[in-house]
Amino acid sequence: MRRGRILILLVLIVIVGLGLAYFAFGGQLLGGGGGGPAVEAPQVVTKQVYYAAQNIPQGTEITQDMLGTFSLPPENVAEVMFEVGEEANLVGQRARFSLDQGTLITSSMIGDAGQLPPPSWSFNVPSGMVAASIPTNRLATSAYAINTGAHINVNVCMTFVDVDPAYQTILPNYLSTVNDIFFPPEGRPFITLDALTAGDTARQGRTELDPTFQKPIYVVPSEPQRPRLVCQIILQDVVVLRLGNFPLQAEISTTPEQDPAAADAAPAPTTEQRPDIITLMVSPQDSISLNYFVYSGAVFSMTLRRPDDNSRIDAQSATLTSILTQFNISLPSKLPYAQNARIDFLTPPLLPNDVIQAQPQQ
Repeated sequence: MRRGRILILLVLIVIVGLGLAYFAFGGQLLGGGGGGPAVEAPQVVTKQVYYAAQNIPQGTEITQDMLGTFSLPPENVAEVMFEVGEEANLVGQRARFSLDQGTLITSSMIGDAGQLPPPSWSFNVPSGMVAASIPTNRLATSAYAINTGAHINVNVCMTFVDVDPAYQTILPNYLSTVNDIFFPPEGRPFITLDALTAGDTARQGRTELDPTFQKPIYVVPSEPQRPRLVCQIILQDVVVLRLGNFPLQAEISTTPEQDPAAADAAPAPTTEQRPDIITLMVSPQDSISLNYFVYSGAVFSMTLRRPDDNSRIDAQSATLTSILTQFNISLPSKLPYAQNARIDFLTPPLLPNDVIQAQPQQ
């Protein structure tokens, strides 16, 4: 009996102690919601900064509708960023270059109209690159499928001829007779041959042995030297800055007041001008090479490629020999018969849809 009383007394002491602890600490030890004050979580301090809520083209004046805000910790906010309350330094400025949606706007991305360089499109040229222009036409631009922003390969074709190393003139050289002045006129020997060609200046030729008469004869060319054609890819994955001419007037300008009489007049009809020039973004060294090709009379052509295709190929130059070998083209045999009529030039056939009928005048 005595042990039971002691055990009951110990249980009562423990219960009383737990009750006191519960009321003393507001029930926090047991996870309860006692009457004590609740501990509040610390508040996170952030700052609101501006970003581009939409795509902002280069040179566009920034308005409040183009902007959005998001939160950043104070330690991540730089001085070049624009916080809420600094709208006066941001709204009304112009984008120095195109800003994609979601871009965090900094002070280096904007400026007023006077701070922008005169050619605003110069910001589209990457650092270390330059813009170079070459002539073009409908065939060279894949029927104008190549346009501003396209990724292309540039091909070039040029011709070569043999020249005299000293004179730097096209072979064969012209011939002339020279008399030895140290002999009397009637006995002066000729120093060179005077190969006669009908109506043309005598050209340098070569001596061949006639197989029938076994006599040497002097053979001269029947026509001037034929240039040899070669084509090659010179640039790969080049970006087009613009197809056609750039505007001569500044993109950002005030609209002059119009004459009321001129405003009422009907606008003059304009005809579409096909671009004959294209501007590419290339390295400075490639721009020099393009300059050489332009002034050497080379012909350019361009091929369109996927914008995400960054592959390169080790292309081989296209010559008459490589074409015959690559496509397994056989030389036609000399036969004792031929087609009638004679074919000297390949002419495409004339189709009915190619005929343009003149419209009757009214």
